[in-house]
Amino acid sequence: MTLKIEDVIQKTITSYNDKIVDLSHRIWDNPEIAFEEEKSSRWTAQLLSEFGYQITTGVADLPTAFSGEIGSGPLTIGICAELDALPGIGHACGHNMIAASAVAAAIGLAPVADDLGITIRILGTPAEEVGGGKILMLERGAFDGVHMAMMVHPSPNESDLFPTLAINQCDFHFEGKTAHASVTPNLGINAADGITVAQVALGLLRQHLEPGDQIHGIVTNGGEAPNIVPGNATARYFMRAPTLEALRELQPRVDNCFKAGALATGSELQIESLGPPYSEFMHDYELADLYRKNANMIGRKAGKPSSVAAGSTDMANISLLIPTIHPMLGLDCFPAVNHQPEFAQYCVTTTADETLVQGGVAMALTASDAANKPEVRSRLVKADTTYSAFAEYPWTF
Repeated sequence: MTLKIEDVIQKTITSYNDKIVDLSHRIWDNPEIAFEEEKSSRWTAQLLSEFGYQITTGVADLPTAFSGEIGSGPLTIGICAELDALPGIGHACGHNMIAASAVAAAIGLAPVADDLGITIRILGTPAEEVGGGKILMLERGAFDGVHMAMMVHPSPNESDLFPTLAINQCDFHFEGKTAHASVTPNLGINAADGITVAQVALGLLRQHLEPGDQIHGIVTNGGEAPNIVPGNATARYFMRAPTLEALRELQPRVDNCFKAGALATGSELQIESLGPPYSEFMHDYELADLYRKNANMIGRKAGKPSSVAAGSTDMANISLLIPTIHPMLGLDCFPAVNHQPEFAQYCVTTTADETLVQGGVAMALTASDAANKPEVRSRLVKADTTYSAFAEYPWTF
């Protein structure tokens, strides 16, 4: 008896459950921060190569980015495998699960790609937490030819949509002049005081922010010793807003707070962008509906997304140009939430292992539906997919 494509997908993924889960645990055990995901990238690519994927490493001039392809159909489906961990708290955003779910979907689709008339491109995407790895990859051609893109992400709660905020990430560097803090403080220019003035100004600015705007940051360098007037100081701040347009309005107001700190202290200010701005998310509701149907069919229960946008992702920029979905996989772990050590622990539980495999199955079934439904397929393949040829992107400031 010939198996249905959907049955082949699920049977294939189930057959390699142990390898998929092992990948998740290895990545979790070896957290690597943005642009340093050497082991995670290598292990993920190696597993994909076992299933016939043609791997290209170092794509988009990013050493830890890779691309894997199989199939030759005219509809190209992109699957994103995030790799980076958070500084200090490891995989507290569950990117080990994201990578493993992406691999699960890719494994499930490999034997049916030609029957579906599709090409599968799985992308190892570094630096989601900071740096905008996917955006750099899109601008440099790694997404050229992709007609739809998808990934899944762990969360305390299940949802087929992920409303996000636009974000810009910056370091604010102050340069002053060192001096002995007791003997000759009058000869110094306190760079750390520049941050103090800026933070006071930011605190006052918050009263006047537009609804949905957010500012948060830390001091990454405040000096070397109490008896040395700090000659250099740096603050890292993230600015968020509901849309890129709103972010463009917020950014100069924040910059002015730091400029005030430089003016007040006589220090020099340098503003360094940590990567391209992330946009708000443009959900493809037709693909999200297909995902929800498949997720529910295999036992997931996608609830309603939050009505308030929160958090940010570089996958949102992909969604502005490519039909994209980013469902959230609920671990039912509240009050543990993303970016807490407690959440990191949930990302290697039996529940997490089962969840990431189901996420891979749901993505693979969604890709199959997109390929098999004429109206969906027709809409997707009509798009111009030479994204790297854009003269300017919506997120260009």
